[in-house]
Amino acid sequence: MNTALLNYYQAIEKASQDMLEAARVGKWDQVLKLEGACALLISQLKQTAANEKPLGSDEAQFKSRIMQRILVNDAEIRQLAEPWLDDLDELLAGRTQTFH
Repeated sequence: MNTALLNYYQAIEKASQDMLEAARVGKWDQVLKLEGACALLISQLKQTAANEKPLGSDEAQFKSRIMQRILVNDAEIRQLAEPWLDDLDELLAGRTQTFH
């Protein structure tokens, strides 16, 4: 079993779940921190994968389930972020009145 690769996938899944939980309560600074952690894990995964043999059938199915959960998390994070990003666009475009 290729546990090194699967451990990376599981760590990425955990980080994406943590990102989702932070997004649900509006902690966008935490979301950004976790996004950076995900990027690092993905980079490490790529380096490790380059030196490993391909996953077996059971491992590939396990990886696929993890990837599906990551995609679901990502979709919900994007949905939660959309209003916040729209507000940010409005603010940057100078269309929203700011109070001093």
